[in-house]
Amino acid sequence: MTRVGKYHVALIGVAALILLMSLVRVLSGQNDITSSGTFAAALLLAVPIGLAGLGGLWAERAGVVNIGLEGMMVLGTWFAGWAGYQWGPVVALVAGLLGGALGGLLHAIATVTFGVDHIISGVAINLLGPGITRFLSEVLFKEGTQAAEAGAGITTSPAISGSTWQVSLPVLSDGPDLLGKLESTHWFLLADLAGILRGLTHNVNVLVVLAVLLLPLTFFVLWHTAFGLRLRSAGENPWAAESLGVNVYLIKYVAVVISGAFAGLGGVFLVFVSTKYVEGQTAGRGFIGLAAMIFGNWRPGGLAIGASLFGYADGLQLRSSTAVTSFFLFGAVLLLAYLILQARRLMTADPAGRGVKQYVLMAAAVAGAIVLFWLWLVVDQLPNEFVFITPHVLTLLVLLVASQRLRMPKADGVVYRRGEQH
Repeated sequence: MTRVGKYHVALIGVAALILLMSLVRVLSGQNDITSSGTFAAALLLAVPIGLAGLGGLWAERAGVVNIGLEGMMVLGTWFAGWAGYQWGPVVALVAGLLGGALGGLLHAIATVTFGVDHIISGVAINLLGPGITRFLSEVLFKEGTQAAEAGAGITTSPAISGSTWQVSLPVLSDGPDLLGKLESTHWFLLADLAGILRGLTHNVNVLVVLAVLLLPLTFFVLWHTAFGLRLRSAGENPWAAESLGVNVYLIKYVAVVISGAFAGLGGVFLVFVSTKYVEGQTAGRGFIGLAAMIFGNWRPGGLAIGASLFGYADGLQLRSSTAVTSFFLFGAVLLLAYLILQARRLMTADPAGRGVKQYVLMAAAVAGAIVLFWLWLVVDQLPNEFVFITPHVLTLLVLLVASQRLRMPKADGVVYRRGEQH
């Protein structure tokens, strides 16, 4: 399939997905499924996941497994909160980037220079991040300090001085707000499109715009520049890259430090949203970002889809616990669509090529669709415990399905030593 063909398929897939969501909204009566509030929340929740995943992408494309993203995000949140209340959001942004980059540098020193197992080093970063930030909070935010007088506590920083920047689309999402008026009509498909577009364009934090721009920028740098080719070669076969004159150690260091900076930027975003640092505010987003990167097959486009999926699931459960039950109907409709496609393939296929496996899969899809549709009919509201874990269950299910087609960089996680090819 050509690149243009892939784009066409992607656009058709997005259109079909929006049509399906509109259909589910009408059938279930849950307007939050495509409301601007849900998509605004999904965007806020997807950005830190996407930035963490982007950090993992840079490191692992260079052959360094980085499960320390969570600890690097924590460092980014603390340094952004500490600098933000004193000097404002611009310095907070820089400090958060540097805090995350510091975590990346520690990971690079351990894995690239000393050859420590990448998983062990990542776990150590995840333990060090919260420990270091708690120590710094107790020293700098204790009673009697300037920070405490400004409203800090042991687990929180004072609020950021000044305001962060937000943008909206004029006329469409602000002022006359034409998209908001169209959304309120609840018309089939049109109102859904208006709600989605308004949620993605109304009062958008400037860091969201930056995060979105970083995705195509990463794709361009890694796949269309000489530096990107060297970086990816270090993750595929560092000894071959070495034979061509690539400084593999330097490339890995640069990639892992950038990885930490992106994770730190995700932490900065969390601080901007809450206006201050709060202990534990990353809430495992570094790990979910890593899962989104794996789901996306170590590519920026797939990563964006994975982060959006997790962000939407989290945003919907925050907006409406009853709307989460619409996932049952959504899943049933998807399985029915799968059945129709499989039936068409069987009808046009050579009879000799029809195996038992296809019929077993179709039977399983029928059973699954019936069970999901029945659950949608009988379950009015999920218990809060199930609603809360919905994004995490979705993470596991998506990884289970996506694992069949994944291809990680060949030298990812391999300890590299110059001249010692394994």
